[in-house]
Amino acid sequence: MGLLRQGRTESVTVQEAVSNTVAAGVASDDASRRTEILQTANTVIANSGLRTSLQQIADAAGILAGSLYHHFESKEAILIELIRRYHADLDRIGQRVLEGLDAPNPPPIDAQITDLGCAIAACAVEHRAALQMSFYEGPSADPELMELTRRRPTSIQAAMLQILRAGKWSGYIRADVDLPILADRICQTMLHVGLDVIRNNAPSDRVATVFCRILLQGLAAGQPTDPDLDRSAAFAAADEVVNTWHDADLDLENKADRVRAAARAEFGRRGYETTTVRDIAAAAGMGTGTVYRLIGSKEDLLMSIMLAFGQRVGAGWTAVLKSRATPVEKLDALSWVNINALTRFPDEFRIQLAWMRQSPPDTPNPGAAFSTRVRQMKSLLSEGIRSGEIDIEHPNAETLARCVIGVQWIPENISLELGPRGSLIHARDTVIRGVTTRKD
Repeated sequence: MGLLRQGRTESVTVQEAVSNTVAAGVASDDASRRTEILQTANTVIANSGLRTSLQQIADAAGILAGSLYHHFESKEAILIELIRRYHADLDRIGQRVLEGLDAPNPPPIDAQITDLGCAIAACAVEHRAALQMSFYEGPSADPELMELTRRRPTSIQAAMLQILRAGKWSGYIRADVDLPILADRICQTMLHVGLDVIRNNAPSDRVATVFCRILLQGLAAGQPTDPDLDRSAAFAAADEVVNTWHDADLDLENKADRVRAAARAEFGRRGYETTTVRDIAAAAGMGTGTVYRLIGSKEDLLMSIMLAFGQRVGAGWTAVLKSRATPVEKLDALSWVNINALTRFPDEFRIQLAWMRQSPPDTPNPGAAFSTRVRQMKSLLSEGIRSGEIDIEHPNAETLARCVIGVQWIPENISLELGPRGSLIHARDTVIRGVTTRKD
């Protein structure tokens, strides 16, 4: 009888082991499939935007929509997991750097900054869907998603700040530089490598390295002073155009103008893709049918808003580039145009960020005329490099031009903190003069 019970016990033990093994295999398969779905969702959303449906994700993953619900209960659940993983990877990057700061024989400060910048940029490219979500409020009323989209990447900023502090202590970075502002600026610039139109299919580490080179050492071969730059013909031309920007042509008593004003705010707050005509109508205090009759489609509304913005910025670029000034003075004046565009038209700036991720798909950008700006910047940089006034070496003129255009747009939170004049000085201390201590 004892042997019988022992045999039964051994049989049960074997069955449990087999059952546990099978369960572990199923769990592993589920986790693997879940990861594959998330990777697919990241790619689809990065290319098609937040309006991507669960059906589109399921089709791209090669599964039925019903099977997708086995892994995620809703689209919001997918978005939450994507942005969680994005922040987790950024936190790991920051923590790894912080833990290694006290290692013996550390690399030079510029190498440490560039290495961290390259890691941040690679993370932004890998998590492009989450990066897009971080530009706007959460695309739903889900409180967790809204909180995640507002979360700042504090770990990488803390790591960058510690490296910059070591750089100031060693004399590599000038004593007058505001290190927290610079750390924030560098980190946000590295995250923008995830924008397709800036990277333009170039390797992320190449673009990040160019960004670091510009922000640390500047583009000018010399050290132009603020009074000299303030007196330039290029700055005067930029200031003259900026002073013509106003909203006098916007009559909020006019229903069409009221719709445009509401659309600007909603597009800038929610993003183009997740804003509906119903949202715009509610913000304007009108019915949806009235909005359609006044404006037409959502796409037509976007075009009308961004066309006006593009004309204003384009007029500034044209005036600066036609001025009798040096290439460095023109670069400085273009920064002034951008700073004022961000200050006066913040909603359009956020909408432009959405386009820089190529959103909405297949819609030409009416605002920035980006290909024209790239050609103009390539010509300006080439002139400055030939004359010796601009000191930077890079084998790819296209990448360099896109990086300079990208770095001339100061992040909105920094612009708000510093104000227009403070933002201009910050732009000069980074893009023009650089933050490092020069030996000459």
